[in-house]
Amino acid sequence: MNVLDLLIEGEKVQAEDGRTFTRNNPLTGGVATEAAAATVTDAKRAADAAARAFPEWSNTGPSERRRLLLAAADNLEARADEIARAMADELGATAAWAGFNVMLGAGMLREAASMTTMIKGEVIPSNRPGSLAMAIRQPAGVVLAMAPWNAPVILGVRSIAMPLACGNTVVMKSSELSPRTHALIVEAIQDAGLPKGVLNVLSNAPDNANEIVEALISHSAVRRVNFTGSTRVGRIIAKLAAENLKPALLELGGKAPMVVLDDADLDAAVAAAAFGAYMNQGQICMSTERLVVMDTIADAFVDKLTAKVRSLTVGDPREGNTSLGCVVDKGAVSRIMGLVQDAEDKGAKIMAGGYADGVLMEATLIDHVTPSMRIYTEESFGPTASVVRVASVDEAVRVANDTEYGLSASIFGRDTVRAMNVAKRIESGICHINGPTVHDEAQMPFGGVKDSGYGRFGGMAAIEEFTTLRWITIQDGQPHYPI
Repeated sequence: MNVLDLLIEGEKVQAEDGRTFTRNNPLTGGVATEAAAATVTDAKRAADAAARAFPEWSNTGPSERRRLLLAAADNLEARADEIARAMADELGATAAWAGFNVMLGAGMLREAASMTTMIKGEVIPSNRPGSLAMAIRQPAGVVLAMAPWNAPVILGVRSIAMPLACGNTVVMKSSELSPRTHALIVEAIQDAGLPKGVLNVLSNAPDNANEIVEALISHSAVRRVNFTGSTRVGRIIAKLAAENLKPALLELGGKAPMVVLDDADLDAAVAAAAFGAYMNQGQICMSTERLVVMDTIADAFVDKLTAKVRSLTVGDPREGNTSLGCVVDKGAVSRIMGLVQDAEDKGAKIMAGGYADGVLMEATLIDHVTPSMRIYTEESFGPTASVVRVASVDEAVRVANDTEYGLSASIFGRDTVRAMNVAKRIESGICHINGPTVHDEAQMPFGGVKDSGYGRFGGMAAIEEFTTLRWITIQDGQPHYPI
């Protein structure tokens, strides 16, 4: 097995002293990937390389940046089969999930390419005679990008595409759980013809993550930070960024509710709930974890959803014949099963699933969940969905908002005006009416509120995140000064 190298200043290099780490296949336990284990010295080298590349790249015209990003999208699609194998080996992901990742990742690169000519300023009327005042957006500098493992292509591409489109250079810290998958997307982008040092990537052993992140955030050349991952780690990133006065974009955990109103199309709601809760084994920040269902239709909805969930199969993702693949590791399965058992012990009813064999966990549906149960509040990040029954629309809104998180939500109801009024009351960055909680498009402002983070990826919103707005004036040189 070849060892994955770091990418620094356009060259594949070993980590300091040749250090490496391994990522094992969650299903077989065998080594999936051996990768370079970067040190703080390597991290500083990568940031220095990005800083050296910034002046030229920031002055590269939008048409050239667009051309390179479009070529990167083509390269990514050409690597689809290789990426699918890497995701199966490193994460136990299904081929369908890998294919969706590549499709949306390529779309994000193309959307970023289209935004290179949308980075605009404005002329602002000045009170000073003879003064032309302008607000101009310029590249911020070096961007530190940190992407997670669960949607490695989508979130890996998202962390770097718009920073590059805006004229920034990037240091990407890849996930310890998906180093080969992240290396493949970086390779696709680099091979499009990026100048040396514009994109750099560091892989690291899990034990070294804290010191590497601290070194990168504190590096004088790093001007922006973006991180997608858990709320626990996001708090650490936010604190480090604040201490160093670096703006940060954080997309963190979720506990997405789907509100099913009494006039909902139940078949449509069931289909959306099953997709939203169990796609990628529920390991998506937008996954439908809570089904807030009005009492009058709850029995019918649960009966239909139970039948659907029981039809979902789980197995080795490499065989390509099951709906669900592996949960990321045995520790995650143990934690999720603990939530399920706690709910059952406190009176909830397991309608489907509730069993695991190693890292293969069945799609699990739990009814009659109450606030006394841990799964009511804790993010499961696994193949579970909980039904909370409510008596009224007001109670549905209260329950939907009864969480520290606020990323995605959805509402099902035939009366769309009524559903829209409910949507306005939901505390989330994203809300879909008559659609699943799991929904992403490259051009949309993507992000959350409360403990799901702050800032927005996607489209025009991302331009604001990855540029600096400057006030520049041209004056006639003959002002009147009081002294």
